[in-house]
Amino acid sequence: MKLKLTLSIITTAILVSGCLSKSPTGRSQALLYSNDQMQQMGAQSFETMKQQQKISGDKAKTAYVNCIADRVTSVLPQKQAWEVVLFESDQVNAFALPGGYIGIYTGLLNVATNQHQVATVMGHEVAHVLAQHGNEQVSRAQLTDIGMQAASAALGASGVENQDLYMAGLGLGAQVGILLPFGRDQESEADVVGLELMAQAGFDPAQSIELWKNMANNSGSQGPELLSTHPSHSTRIEDLQSMQAKVQPLYVAAKQQGVKDCRLTENK
Repeated sequence: MKLKLTLSIITTAILVSGCLSKSPTGRSQALLYSNDQMQQMGAQSFETMKQQQKISGDKAKTAYVNCIADRVTSVLPQKQAWEVVLFESDQVNAFALPGGYIGIYTGLLNVATNQHQVATVMGHEVAHVLAQHGNEQVSRAQLTDIGMQAASAALGASGVENQDLYMAGLGLGAQVGILLPFGRDQESEADVVGLELMAQAGFDPAQSIELWKNMANNSGSQGPELLSTHPSHSTRIEDLQSMQAKVQPLYVAAKQQGVKDCRLTENK
């Protein structure tokens, strides 16, 4: 038993030390999966979502979100084609997946009231992909699984009573601290990177503040920030305000070069 535990710990250490990377803002990341593996996961997940969720037939709204996506993804360092799908749902949400996939829910367009606010969300979601947050999350899950197996072996070897209770506690700690989709550090990082992306694409970063005011008004009471995967609305707004001086020049430069406005026909 001790040998198995030791081997598990050694294996974990080797995996982590051999796969350390830096995020766009300088955070350390353990990334266990290759780009090809992540792209395959993204493609499979997106295909499943297209089969299980209703795709919007609204041509005007579809053209609108595609226009915004084209501009945001055009400023990415790696050029690739992105597939964009508008899902018919009241969810106020969007996502992006490795491999070049973006999903937008029609409910978002009721809260993000102009192209700049939609670009805020889209830039944020694309930033998750750019910063390899998906890889980071599945890698953490893999490492957590190894750690849980090691903890179970250690508890079994030591003869500790109520092992199930201890393991449940370890699982709760892992869920809150590690396994919730995109932790607060990653969300804040996506805000920073996403704001720069939208500004470089010629969208007004000041509208990001208005978006999150809309989000706050739409979401009602928000749970404790400690157990949330997102920063609180007030924290997020304060952070976005503090970044405006840095990103506004990017927006001004993009506008001077000339960018195509993305307009929703029914809003004209």
